[in-house]
Amino acid sequence: MIVVGGGISGLTAAWRLRGDAEVTVLEGGPRIGGKLRTGTLAGAPVDEGAESLMALRPEAVRLAQDVGLGAELCDPAPAPTTLWSDGALRPLPQGHVMGIPTEPDALAGTGLLSEEGAARLRHEEALPAEALTEDVSVAEYLGGRLGQEAVDRLVEPLLGGVYAGRPDRLSLRAALPRVAAVAERGEPLLSALRRMRTPRGAAQGPRVVPVQGLRGGTGRLPRAVAEASGARILTGTRARELQRTAAGRWRVLAVTSDGPLLMEADAVVLAVPAYEAAELLRPHAPLADADLGAIQHASTAVVTMAFPRTKALARGDALPEGNGFLVPAVDGHTIKAATFLSNKWRWQSEAAPDVFLLRTSIGRVCEEHRLDVPDRHLVRSSVIELHQALGSIGEPVAARVTRWERGLPQYGVGHKERVARVREAVGKLSGIQLCGAAYEGVGVAACVSTGTGAARALTEG
Repeated sequence: MIVVGGGISGLTAAWRLRGDAEVTVLEGGPRIGGKLRTGTLAGAPVDEGAESLMALRPEAVRLAQDVGLGAELCDPAPAPTTLWSDGALRPLPQGHVMGIPTEPDALAGTGLLSEEGAARLRHEEALPAEALTEDVSVAEYLGGRLGQEAVDRLVEPLLGGVYAGRPDRLSLRAALPRVAAVAERGEPLLSALRRMRTPRGAAQGPRVVPVQGLRGGTGRLPRAVAEASGARILTGTRARELQRTAAGRWRVLAVTSDGPLLMEADAVVLAVPAYEAAELLRPHAPLADADLGAIQHASTAVVTMAFPRTKALARGDALPEGNGFLVPAVDGHTIKAATFLSNKWRWQSEAAPDVFLLRTSIGRVCEEHRLDVPDRHLVRSSVIELHQALGSIGEPVAARVTRWERGLPQYGVGHKERVARVREAVGKLSGIQLCGAAYEGVGVAACVSTGTGAARALTEG
């Protein structure tokens, strides 16, 4: 079998296929791992893409355990979700669901909403609720229930961090499925979310850790999965065309630095971005090509910096507290988030005791102009805005910019229906499966799930 794409989705598929087939993974870039990449800054390992694994769903954590990294899993330092909103750092009250406060009175004194915005939010449970029968945008539903200010200042920063998307374009069903389920039942939102968080009669359990990391960086995961899969891995090998043979097998025409490469297999897993999958499927499934090609993508950048601890302390500068902050788009800043790596991950602090490592994230859909500048401008903008948010923290002694062009697929209104049509069209092609971030979630756990599903469909179908 051939897996096209060496990110975590494709590598998971290859690992799940071990023992059932000989697998070759074709990766167009110079390395495997996709958006799980660990580099080095100031002598310490730093993640340049995803720096954590969702622990609220088991797939990614379980995969790490299965490939021998279980002992390397670690929890982040406990800290509240914090917003840099309206000129100040403001923690979100505990118990929120993607920024939606289940106890509106807990917002009192936080400055997160104006008095009018807080009053509008508190009014939600008195509003009539009709069952939602079709997909709508996050902003359309939540704006009607909570008010636009709550959407802009509480929900958008979290959605921007996950999807780099806009609430007025993101699908409620795809981006916030738990909220969508409430809407489709026709229930008031806040009371329903409270019941989800604390079922009646349930005892207070231990603290739930939403994410986990890997000591040494999440870039270790794809390498471990690749080694455990036993698959043949070809980097610098970009698939250009899928052909169907007279015998019903699949032929993959790829391009390498040494020239063209032609391979044949009984089945192919396409673990590439939606726009690449669309091109490969165009001659065979034009309906899937059209729907995949309609998926928009956002480009982002990660700016990782190292600030000297000793100089900062000598000058009296305060090192940041907490794990970082998110930024509402309505405030007009360049950065959309900052993560204080040296605080969040103990291993990161131990690996670089002389510097304070942090990173900023830049880029939302329709904000490509913020990235259309040299790397040094992104670093400078990040430092300036960090000083505005945190006070004087000095200047970085090292910095790196990692750009993810068209890196995050956008789950627009009707996304689930679009994916269903794609899967129906591809299902008519024997021996083709799809996986990756374009379908059921952009996080590592969701990607692992799609890779597992693709492999299972080929071995059990």
